[in-house]
Amino acid sequence: MRDKLMLKCGTCGCHNYVRNKNKRTMTQKFEIRKYCPTCRTHQGHKESKISKG
Repeated sequence: MRDKLMLKCGTCGCHNYVRNKNKRTMTQKFEIRKYCPTCRTHQGHKESKISKG
């Protein structure tokens, strides 16, 4: 039931963090403000999929 997802910076587009999400309890897209080492500031990070290759 838990999916792995990457958090992508809204400003520069870098993938910085990996998290788990329960599909049943959280149906909407996940978004949180975290530190981006590329931008060197706290930015909004949005959920993006991890390719299963």
